[in-house]
Amino acid sequence: MAQDGSDLVPEPSAADHVRGSLDAPVVITEFGDFECPFCGKAYGVLEAVLEAYGDRVALVFRNFPLQMHPHARAAAQAAEAAAAAGKFWEMHRELYRHQSALTERDLRAYGEAIGVPGDAIAQAIEQHTYQQRIERDERSGNESGIEGTPALFVNGFAYDDEISVEALSDTIDLALAAKERA
Repeated sequence: MAQDGSDLVPEPSAADHVRGSLDAPVVITEFGDFECPFCGKAYGVLEAVLEAYGDRVALVFRNFPLQMHPHARAAAQAAEAAAAAGKFWEMHRELYRHQSALTERDLRAYGEAIGVPGDAIAQAIEQHTYQQRIERDERSGNESGIEGTPALFVNGFAYDDEISVEALSDTIDLALAAKERA
């Protein structure tokens, strides 16, 4: 991470995609790319951690589609279209479960499967409806010094350890203990 303090993430807000409460003692912010295989692995780790810690941990997701992934931007548009229908986390799940199939036809089908009209997904992709939102997330990541995905921050600080349930749990436990002492 950068030495100039950019390894801090901008404070999460209600404008972010938040799973849980921003008042949780531990907030994990993820910059992710729906086509990134490492993000796919991190998805499973984060799901396990969220289940294990319940309301003590919240997850914030910010889009960071990488140029090397040809379907990542369209997938981010689809996720944002689902968010507009109140179904972000359902689409998030579908995209990570089906990372190898992210064509526009696939994205439309995932939308339909979770109750978001395929036409709304297609329109968002074709018209880049949520481009400003995605760019805001990317700026936040760039300002935080990230260069790849997944990039995690725990309570605002860069997480540089292995992305495994055990390692992330150790960091969460330390953060929880620090909150209790404060």
